[in-house]
Amino acid sequence: MWFYSISTLLASVIIAPVVVKSLFPYLWSDVLYFKDLLCILVKFVTRRRRRPPFLVLDRFLQQRSAFPDKPYIVFENETFTYAETDKRSNQMANALLDHPRLEAGQPVALFMGNEPAFIFTWLALAKLGSPAALLNHNIRNKSLLHCFNCSKARIILAAAELKSAVEEILPTLLEQKVTVLLMTEQCDTPGMESFADKVRLASDAPPPQSLRSHVHFKSPAVYIYTSGTTGLPKAAVVNQNRLLTALALLSANMSHNDVVYINLPLYHTAGFIVGFIGSIESGSTIVLKRRFSASQFWDDCRKHNVTVIQYIGEVMRYLCNTPKRENDKEHKVRLAIGNGIRAEIWKEFLQRFGNMDVREFYASTEGNVGFINYAGKVGAIGRVNFLHASLFPFALLKYDTDNDEPVRGSNGFCIKSPKGETGLLVSKITDIAPFTGYAQNEEQTERKRLRNVFKKGDLYFNSGDLMRIDHDNFIYFVDRVGDTFRWKGENVATTEVSDILTACDCLKEANVYGVQVPGHEGRIGMAAVTIKEEAHFDGPRLYLHVVNFLPSYARPRFIRTQKAVEVTATFKQLKVKLVKEGFDPDLITDPLYILDDAEKSYVPLTANIYGSIAAGNIKL
Repeated sequence: MWFYSISTLLASVIIAPVVVKSLFPYLWSDVLYFKDLLCILVKFVTRRRRRPPFLVLDRFLQQRSAFPDKPYIVFENETFTYAETDKRSNQMANALLDHPRLEAGQPVALFMGNEPAFIFTWLALAKLGSPAALLNHNIRNKSLLHCFNCSKARIILAAAELKSAVEEILPTLLEQKVTVLLMTEQCDTPGMESFADKVRLASDAPPPQSLRSHVHFKSPAVYIYTSGTTGLPKAAVVNQNRLLTALALLSANMSHNDVVYINLPLYHTAGFIVGFIGSIESGSTIVLKRRFSASQFWDDCRKHNVTVIQYIGEVMRYLCNTPKRENDKEHKVRLAIGNGIRAEIWKEFLQRFGNMDVREFYASTEGNVGFINYAGKVGAIGRVNFLHASLFPFALLKYDTDNDEPVRGSNGFCIKSPKGETGLLVSKITDIAPFTGYAQNEEQTERKRLRNVFKKGDLYFNSGDLMRIDHDNFIYFVDRVGDTFRWKGENVATTEVSDILTACDCLKEANVYGVQVPGHEGRIGMAAVTIKEEAHFDGPRLYLHVVNFLPSYARPRFIRTQKAVEVTATFKQLKVKLVKEGFDPDLITDPLYILDDAEKSYVPLTANIYGSIAAGNIKL
């Protein structure tokens, strides 16, 4: 009897984990996530209760004390320790403080590329209690002036190589009595002051802590600008509390032993918060690059023993498109963190470069909700669970793409999308999940607020993103509201169509959008594509591919081949210009093709064919 009982017990011990894993395949991932989330909450609450307020700068000063001689920034042929970085930022702060036009607490516009001076300057401004407006160093003229004015800064601090860009708007800046400081040893341009010489001669003693005594959790820490894919950029206000939250959240992924490779722009959320702020929390080393280079990426990782990489948008695709090497898997990278990787590229990336941990997440600069795919499910941006939903209440709403608004029922309230169906992501605006909006742009701020969603008086943040939750509670990004179009009574998600197009052998990239056709309701599908090297546009092959994988209403009727798909500095595809240009061969110099069911191919779109479409003689 005792032998039978022991056998039964042993069998139960052996079988139980198998049964649990079969019935609850993500239980262990959920448990570990809940543990991490609990630790994050404890850390965040503990820091929030400290007086004076504990800010990101305070965490940097802790790391400076703990690891003074540890390399913090590796840039080209230079290395700066935590202590050296602190001293450089002190010099910058003291030089700014000595300037007659600057008062501590005033916002300062930072117009620099990826270089150590960017980090020194932000830390310096934090020591002065001054928010920094992070200007995109690629923008010019009207956009640059617009972004500068959004911040209400009276000083612009620019890199030497951006002198000509500032000169283009200098007359207006001088009219506005703006001080222009150039990071150079000397400057002969009237209206500009050299500043690198002042920094070099300034004291490296810490500025008085009293200079930032006015800073509290709701004080703006930084202005980060949207990419401006649909118009002029907007300045999202990121306050001290938001940075402190990011600091706590990023503590779960990195440690002081990590080496983080930052090749994304520091003026953008990914480079600034995930890369720079994340390194402050973990006490890790930054390998900083001026810009992303697919050809140098892995050589840099091997040279500097990089353990953490970042990605956004099409970065992973660019890496997968580089020529294969025998040493592709020879590196120390353990973690890739970012957002925007497509499922097929995700799989290809891991197969080629090794089985590292890919932490795909969802967040927006101004948004009040985020997700992280802690379970590693390919294609998902996160996993929905009760703890996350209780802290950050959100919902997916049925959405009317024709009228560009959520569907409301007879009672006037919004309707939730059933599980498995696409819906608009909205998140309740609360004290824990606030929405601070855009600087100097109340109209755009109000457009992001959605009122009377489920009951009178409630208030939600409208993400503008369409999502889907599957029956395993994984959440997937489907498309942006402006990118989804309606044709033949069906909604078409451009991201999904793009994924399928780029799976065709001859295509490298695809930017999918909808264009209007005279006499037709809605918008029909069109794609601007690039061709792979040593390949050619294969009309019959592409036709067969889209017919096999896409329903008729989602098949791009028009194809436009380009040498390169136009993207923003953060690799978001530009669509507005393409939509306006449409498919008129008299206006477009790029090769154009039309899907021809009779020929079972994509054939050249001639002026005669276009004329027949415009006249209504060809049905689409």
